[in-house]
Amino acid sequence: MHQSKILGIMVYDRIKEAGRTQQVLTNHAAIIRTRLGFHELSHDVCSRVGTILLVLQGSSQQWQELHEDLNQIGGIEVQTMEFSKSAIA
Repeated sequence: MHQSKILGIMVYDRIKEAGRTQQVLTNHAAIIRTRLGFHELSHDVCSRVGTILLVLQGSSQQWQELHEDLNQIGGIEVQTMEFSKSAIA
């Protein structure tokens, strides 16, 4: 069975939490297939709140380790989606 996992990360204070968040993502880079990050930006203001979407590969154990490491960071929230598909013969 093929499994895919998507993590959504809301960073509530990018200025405060960006360094720690980046370090965790770097430590788990081998299982991150796709990473999208964005925040509100205008001529006057750059939002302190940011969103990161990760599409993961690897094992459920590796996913759990990443999730646990992210949960150690204050000021972020992590949500998950999982998809499973049986191989078609």
